[in-house]
Amino acid sequence: MKFRVDRDILAEAVAWAARALPARPAIPVLSGLLLEAGQEDLVLSAFDYDVSARASVEAAVAEPGRVLLPGRVLAEITRSLPGEAVEVVADGAEATLTCGSAEFTLRTMPVEDFPTLPAMPPKIGAIGGGVFASAVGQVAPAASRDETLPMLTGVRVDVSGRHVAMAATDRYRIAAREFDWRPERPDAEAAAVVPARVLVEVARSLRGGEVAVALGDGIAGFESVGRSTTVRLLDEQFIDYRTRLTGDRSIRADVRVAPFVEAIKRIRLVAEPTTAIRLSFGQGRVTIQAGGGEVGRGTEVLDAELSGGDIQIAFQSQFLLDGLAGVESEFVRLNMESPTRPALITEVPGDAVPAFRYLVMSLRQA
Repeated sequence: MKFRVDRDILAEAVAWAARALPARPAIPVLSGLLLEAGQEDLVLSAFDYDVSARASVEAAVAEPGRVLLPGRVLAEITRSLPGEAVEVVADGAEATLTCGSAEFTLRTMPVEDFPTLPAMPPKIGAIGGGVFASAVGQVAPAASRDETLPMLTGVRVDVSGRHVAMAATDRYRIAAREFDWRPERPDAEAAAVVPARVLVEVARSLRGGEVAVALGDGIAGFESVGRSTTVRLLDEQFIDYRTRLTGDRSIRADVRVAPFVEAIKRIRLVAEPTTAIRLSFGQGRVTIQAGGGEVGRGTEVLDAELSGGDIQIAFQSQFLLDGLAGVESEFVRLNMESPTRPALITEVPGDAVPAFRYLVMSLRQA
C-alpha cells in the first residue's frame, strides 16, 4: 500500500477516529486504526464492538491496500508532523511515514484479525449540526455516570414525524430538549437510548454541516461530511420524564442568565463541595448565598422579577449551573412550588412552549 495525503487532513482524520479507541481493549487489535486506501480516497476506522468510527479523506493513492497501525501512537505522530505532505508506504510487517525530513517506521498489526465494522443502519432523518450539538449539550450533562444503571447513562431520543425530543436523567435532575428536523418519512416513529458519552463526542465532532441519523437492529448511526459513527443502543426502558416536567408551579422568578451564572461561580468559592447554594427570592431581587463553614461565606444580590410570593430554596451548585448552561435566552425562568420541591428551569418562553426544560431537586436547608 502506498498513498500521499495532506498532513493537516490526515492528522485531523486520525485524531477524530482515534476517539473511538478503547482505553482497555478486549483484544490487542482493537487498539489499532485500520487504514484502507482505495482508488482516490483513504478511509480510517476504529472499532471496540460497541462504538465504531470511520473517516474518509481524499488521498493520492499509488497502491491500494489495507494496514492496521497502533492508533494512539499514530495520532501522536501525525499531530507532531511538520506542515508538509505525508507519504505512507506499508509492506509486510512495517509501515513507513515520511513527512519532510521526518520519518517513522511502525510495526503493523494483523489486519485479518480486525473485526468487521457494523453497517450503517437505515437513515431516518437529518438535522443541522449546530442544532444537534446544542441539543446534546443541553441534555447530556444530566445523564448519570453510574455504570451500574446503564439506562441512566444514556440520552433518550424520541422521534415522531418532524418532531424530536431528547432527555436524560441521573435521578437528581432531568434535562429535556425538543426540536424539529427533516425526517426521511413524514410518519417516522422511533425511540432509542443512546450512550451519552458517545453522543457528546459525535455532537462535538459533527458540528459542521448536516448530521444524518440512522437507527436499526439495536444500533444508532450518525454521519456528516465524510465521517460516520455507529453505537450499540442501551435498553429502551426509560422513566416517564414528561409528566415530571409539566404542571403549574405557583412561584416564578426571571433572572438575567449571564450575571446569575457568574454570581453563582463567585459565591461557591467559599462553599464546601457538598454545600448548597442558597437562593432567597424577594420582590425585585434574588440573594445568592453559600458557605458558613470553616472557610467563610459569600453573598451577592441580583435583580429578579418575581411573581407568586417570596421563597428561599437551595440547590447543589453544579447541578444548578448545568441547567443554566442550557439556557439560550437572555433570561432564565425558575418555576418553583416550595423549598422542598424540585424547581423547573426554562428559557423565558413568551407565548411559546419552552424547547429546553431542566428539573432539578432542591436541597433541605439546615
